Amino acid sequence: MTKIHCFKAYDIRGRLGVDLDAEIAHRIGRGFARALGADRVVLGHDCRASSEELAGSVAAALVAEGVEVLDLGLSGTEEMYFATSHFEADGGICVTASHNPMDWNGMKMVRAGSAPLDAETGLSAIRALAEANDFGPARAGKITDVSDAARKAYVARVLSFLDVAALKPLKILVNAGNGAAGPTFDAIAEELLAQGAPLTFIRMHHTPDGRFPNGIPNPLLPENQPETAAAVRAAGADFGVAWDGDFDRCFFFDHEGSFIAGEYVVGLLAEVFLAKHPGAKIIHDPRVIWNTLDVVAKAGGQAVQSRTGHAFIKQTMRDHDAIYGGEMSAHHYFRDFCYCDSGMIPWLLISELVSLKGALRDLVHARRSAFPSSGEINFTLADPQVAMSRVRAEFAPVAKAIDETDGLGLDLGEWRFNLRSSNTEPVVRLNVEARANVDAVKQGVERVRERLLSPVEQPK
Repeated sequence: MTKIHCFKAYDIRGRLGVDLDAEIAHRIGRGFARALGADRVVLGHDCRASSEELAGSVAAALVAEGVEVLDLGLSGTEEMYFATSHFEADGGICVTASHNPMDWNGMKMVRAGSAPLDAETGLSAIRALAEANDFGPARAGKITDVSDAARKAYVARVLSFLDVAALKPLKILVNAGNGAAGPTFDAIAEELLAQGAPLTFIRMHHTPDGRFPNGIPNPLLPENQPETAAAVRAAGADFGVAWDGDFDRCFFFDHEGSFIAGEYVVGLLAEVFLAKHPGAKIIHDPRVIWNTLDVVAKAGGQAVQSRTGHAFIKQTMRDHDAIYGGEMSAHHYFRDFCYCDSGMIPWLLISELVSLKGALRDLVHARRSAFPSSGEINFTLADPQVAMSRVRAEFAPVAKAIDETDGLGLDLGEWRFNLRSSNTEPVVRLNVEARANVDAVKQGVERVRERLLSPVEQPK
């Protein structure tokens, strides 16, 4: 039995030629079909140089299991999510490495109804089957090209979130990062034009190119933000949007090019949904929470906290029938989109919000002032658990509240922090927030930093 090392907590990711190749992809594909007892599976892929070959290997594996493969071709992860439910398939796979390095690839997978797969709901069974590689004779499935029908239905669904009549003339800069977003965005833009939407788009790095000539598309990295910011200012755009490689995350810039941190976007979208669905439930992750809690309470909604990660958020949304869920990492989830995340629905909703209420900068300014935050800060440590124990010993005795939903969250009154240890690397991730006090954020970061770092790790 050959061990396969590309299985992670909720998906598949690995280095090409080391953890993942065409043969391993084939075994995973057969294991997926066998574990789910699947008759019909949706399959898509991003634009990475290796993705088409890997998707071909997965398709052949599914066919060998007697499966009808509903082929999306080049597509985003959210298109796979939608198509799995739309076609009532038994599962879905998107071959993608999103924003991972060039020499990586992977797969995102769902069950019937676009429900998430994790170790307890199928991934462990798929891995065991793939490692055993004892599938027997091939059967005769088939491949059906559903790309046109799937995209048409997908565009209709994402546009159903938008009141086109409410839109005012806006100029929007969009940066696809040479990922998979470009063709899907164009299909949405074409339908918006047909419906008379008064929107003008400036496209940037729009053509899918698996070589990523302008860098790996990951707008969350601070070093990747200035180029989009400058383009927004140069174009005189009302706001800017940038996506990661498989566009299940989207990021915003105001008209001055300022990057909008994810937690403030969660607050904006929560407000949008609560205006249309009074009293609805809003799901949020535990890293930065005060702005979201305040927005939801003032709008008459119910805030529900979930562990970080798409599998947890999606399940919590289903458990509570929540209308919307958001993470500070720019994943946004929608009940009426199969309880899944989308990188296209958020910019449509922000377009409507800006049309109705004014500039994005102004909508966010008051929230930033009321609840400033640090952004996520990563620390590479020799022993993360020992370091976190030092932090707990220092701050837990004086904390007003302790939250261990995900990592360690401590409320110190005027400031709060969340500290999480990575499952895959010797890194801890710190987020600090405060109430109307930027200095408290800075001081909080420094106080936690002092306890995290051992004497030999302290800066000289």
